Amino acid sequence: MKPLKFLWALAILAISTSAAIAQDAEQIIDNYLETIGGVDNWNKLTGIKFIGKGIQQGQEFPGYMIMLKDGRQIQAYDIQGKTMKDNVFDGNTLWSTNFQNLKAEKASSEQTNNFKLDANDFPDPFLNYKEKGYTLELLGSETIDGVETHKIKLTKEPHTVDGQKVDDVVFYYFDTDSNVPIAMEVELKSGPAKGQMYRTTMSDYQEVEGLYFAFTTTESIGQQEIITIALDAVELNPTVEDALFTFPENEE
Repeated sequence: MKPLKFLWALAILAISTSAAIAQDAEQIIDNYLETIGGVDNWNKLTGIKFIGKGIQQGQEFPGYMIMLKDGRQIQAYDIQGKTMKDNVFDGNTLWSTNFQNLKAEKASSEQTNNFKLDANDFPDPFLNYKEKGYTLELLGSETIDGVETHKIKLTKEPHTVDGQKVDDVVFYYFDTDSNVPIAMEVELKSGPAKGQMYRTTMSDYQEVEGLYFAFTTTESIGQQEIITIALDAVELNPTVEDALFTFPENEE
């Protein structure tokens, strides 16, 4: 009987440990959402406008990004006097400015469908994550740039890459003291850098009407820094013209 009792004890311990880890992950996210302004306040948002500049190889490009609760989005920035638009989404069509010919081009159906899924993340992927079917997993602690963090694995709806369904997984690193993420990573599923980790680091959190945003983000692949985004201002619930998101049909 002793072996049987021992096995039962191990099983109970494993279940208890698993439940504790799940609870810890949920508590970390609950603390995070409370720290940045509270679930109720974030749920009231209908849109956000980020105004700032991109910094790449010593050059600065002023621009803005607008995200709306209904899924519409636009990124625009000025390069050498020309306005470039990227990931413009009107709810159905996803398009960007081609850097070579400066004309608007529609994205593929696969890219568009994946973008529609990502629209669920407004204004934060952790907001109402259970209702969206997302799951959390606490992977332990890790030191990032000298800061002790909790590593959280967030699994969202699968995306389609080259016709195949793949898990959409993002790893977040939450500062154990401040309760906010200082980095996030995703594995690139296609392109020349396929298999490498794409990292975004976040810093300089500032308060805007009771909500907190990272005013500086840096994106990199492996050890190669791609771009730094430095915000000057964040506008909540901006008034936006519908035409801003519309694909210019005459440019096809």
